[in-house]
Amino acid sequence: MDLPSEKSLQRMRTYVKKYWEKSGSFPHPDKEVTEAVVLGLAANIDLVGRPLCPCNFYPDKKAEVERSREWVCACDEMKKWKYCHCLLFVAPDGNPITEYLPEDHEGRQIYGLVKDPIPGKGREASTKEEE
Repeated sequence: MDLPSEKSLQRMRTYVKKYWEKSGSFPHPDKEVTEAVVLGLAANIDLVGRPLCPCNFYPDKKAEVERSREWVCACDEMKKWKYCHCLLFVAPDGNPITEYLPEDHEGRQIYGLVKDPIPGKGREASTKEEE
């Protein structure tokens, strides 16, 4: 993978810092995890013009971005359930927040119940019926 442009890197670093605050989530305690995801997001900005989640495989990234915004950061899972499978937006211990996931979701099965450390923030795509 080519290194992303400095402009895209700075854009993603700024976005991530603001989204930690907005969503009531935290950076991963291992700074290398955060940096790897930010690099991937910035590289996808350069490639397809959007911060497409770098933790998924896409046969055609451009088609994925045109098809939907499901995996554009912050992805639909983050906006609905405050769950980040990339570990970019997590609880203070580094685990993804799983409290709002359906019980049969793979994140809940893998990590168990991880409570939301700041319940009043994030989940902008959730509905009151889900809470």
